[in-house]
Amino acid sequence: MFLENAKKAGWIEVICGSMFSGKTEELIRRLKRAKFANLKVEIFKPKIDVRYSEEEVVSHDSNHIRSTPVDSASSILLYASDVDVVGIDEAQFFDPSIVDVCQQLADNGIRVIVAGLDMDYLGKPFGPMPQLISVAEFVTKVHAICVRCGNLANHSHRLTKSDKLVVLGEKDSYEPICRHCFNEAMGKK
Repeated sequence: MFLENAKKAGWIEVICGSMFSGKTEELIRRLKRAKFANLKVEIFKPKIDVRYSEEEVVSHDSNHIRSTPVDSASSILLYASDVDVVGIDEAQFFDPSIVDVCQQLADNGIRVIVAGLDMDYLGKPFGPMPQLISVAEFVTKVHAICVRCGNLANHSHRLTKSDKLVVLGEKDSYEPICRHCFNEAMGKK
């Protein structure tokens, strides 16, 4: 009797950290496990992220999973009907409405797994990520290794000259570095 009346529980999981920390790798791992459990899974990413593939979420280690590129967070609601799990990569590139979209999905009984950079190249909170972290039931912060000293890295240091907030790039444009090395690089010490 209890199971007949039980409502499908939804929640939000956030995977955050610097570039090269394994966020997308962890997102793909969780989504593949959900598929293995025969759950209906849909994966989304911002249309602007075409670094590795236009239609796949791809980790730096070349693991990949099919995704739907979307122009806006609200588009996710159009594609996410009748699913058990929604994955969203590069959430920092979405506008603030991504928070409401994730909450609506979770309120509808969907497990929502979101991955994104928690800080921008200046070390400031990035886009909607702080709000997503605050409404999530589960938050996993992953770390890269500082390429300068070997400590845990939590900053994505931009190597190229640009004042634009969003500059898509890889190891040629960014390096993961720790707090100490970031402060040195930014001239704070």
